[in-house]
Amino acid sequence: MTLTSFCQPDEISALSFRQTFTKYARYNPIVSRKETLIKAASRPDANATLAVTADKQIVGFSILEYPGPDERWTRVGDRIMMEVAVIEVNSDWRSGGLARELLRLTTAHPLREDRIFYMVGYSWTWDLEGAGVSAMGYRDMMIRLFSTQDFKIFQTNEPNIMMRPENLFMARIGANVPEKIQRKFKMVRFNLD
Repeated sequence: MTLTSFCQPDEISALSFRQTFTKYARYNPIVSRKETLIKAASRPDANATLAVTADKQIVGFSILEYPGPDERWTRVGDRIMMEVAVIEVNSDWRSGGLARELLRLTTAHPLREDRIFYMVGYSWTWDLEGAGVSAMGYRDMMIRLFSTQDFKIFQTNEPNIMMRPENLFMARIGANVPEKIQRKFKMVRFNLD
């Protein structure tokens, strides 16, 4: 297996996307089409990281990108916040540390210390059945995973995050992010800007 970060759209086009990313009993992955990966890889500063088998099957992926223009996090500043928008491992390849490696490569970004990286964990996007854990157990698993890259839990009043107690917001503030931006981040988290 090969793990590659900053995959280009043409590289992704040449790969196969396993059907098991699209067929689960009670679970719909955020990304279920190869075209979504291609589109993400074409965005400025984005990092699409893939785990690919020898027979060119995508068995894991992660995307780091800027939030959409309608998301509150853009108010922190122009191109300040970058979201780990998805991290997904094919069910046949889980429990081997692949998610940890994907996240490590995805966040090993040249802009790492100049940006605030964040993730939102919505329990309705989690494969609880496949993981064999409760929503709170999955939340704990996400906290352990993202903590390996120095993400910390931050409180926010963002309505989707507040909708369920297991939902989660974590972020990593780069060492070069100015205090002024950090204060703005705090205000935006509570919609006070």
